[in-house]
Amino acid sequence: MRPASESPPDTTSREELAALVAAVLAVDLPPIVRAGHPVLRRRAQDVAGRLDDATLAKLVTTLRAVMRAAPGVGLAAPQLGIPLRMAVLEDGGVQDADIAAARSRTPLPFTVVVDPSYEPADDRLEAFYEGCLSVPGYQAVVERHRSIIASYTRPDGTAVRTVLEGWPARIFQHETDHLDGRLYLDRAVLRSLTADAERDRWNQPTVDAARRGLGF
Repeated sequence: MRPASESPPDTTSREELAALVAAVLAVDLPPIVRAGHPVLRRRAQDVAGRLDDATLAKLVTTLRAVMRAAPGVGLAAPQLGIPLRMAVLEDGGVQDADIAAARSRTPLPFTVVVDPSYEPADDRLEAFYEGCLSVPGYQAVVERHRSIIASYTRPDGTAVRTVLEGWPARIFQHETDHLDGRLYLDRAVLRSLTADAERDRWNQPTVDAARRGLGF
């Protein structure tokens, strides 16, 4: 896996954070923050002790609505301008059976992860194209762990530690990167960078054809 540089921690005060959250929740579908905004380049603050239960529930509802409207398979709080370590994940899978099999893209039910982290479950790595709602118009190949041990807290305070594999593991890693101030491009093979207009050219089960065609 490509190394990614460390990001500085967010220093937003509690008062500023409360104002940010209130501003986001005042909008039905707040805009997604795009690459270049400082919030995407700082390590987000832990959620524990910073939001009351009602506010946390409203933020979950907003994150889910924006993710589904985009549409996307994950959305982290910093992508709404809120420097907190939480994200929502959801993937219904794909119709193409060959792509689903090659990518181990099994459906991922709606999941809220608070203060998440992960560690590799083994040494296996896989490379596939990824995109990001904060970097619209492009996708690139990213090598990630195929299997991870994911740890996080549910909104109700329940601690979870579980093994994720394939595409669900990739989504979890992608969103956790957002909480660490990283974009997928920090880990990407930049020679694979592909504009949406060329996306269908490499929309295949694996990246083998893209490797040959783009020389990476």
